[in-house]
Amino acid sequence: MPSDARTGRVLGPATVGMGLLAGLFYAYACSVMPGLRRSDDRTLVDAMQQINVAIENPVFFATFLGAPVLVVWALVIEWRSGSREALRWTVAALVLYAIAFVVTFGFNIPLNDDLANAGDPARIADLARVRDDFEGPWIAWNIVRTLAITASFGCLARALFVHARGLGR
Repeated sequence: MPSDARTGRVLGPATVGMGLLAGLFYAYACSVMPGLRRSDDRTLVDAMQQINVAIENPVFFATFLGAPVLVVWALVIEWRSGSREALRWTVAALVLYAIAFVVTFGFNIPLNDDLANAGDPARIADLARVRDDFEGPWIAWNIVRTLAITASFGCLARALFVHARGLGR
């Protein structure tokens, strides 16, 4: 199979995976967290504890870890084929994904862990403090990773477009 055909077959699923992640983080930013913001302390803490357990599943991990693997694979194929413009967009996408990855593991997951370690919401003495320690920082860092992953998706879409344009020549 020529490298150009392989690039599209790898870059397409990478773009879809990154789009799914962008949509997931976007949904938190514009619906999940605003909805929970309107709830009482116990509801927010309990809901986020349950969501944080539920998201640790094979489908999420396959997407969160699989999309960048596909991006790296596409990058290698593009490097070997000499497609420099698509390569630049793919590198940019990988860098932006890396930012989202670092934010997730450096900030969102530790905040999730702190929330889990607070224990059963029915037994937390100061739910308001637990909520305050979690909610504001988690929302802020989620916005950062949402912007990064959405920009990564945009870069991959552009790389796919550049790739497809090159095939038509």
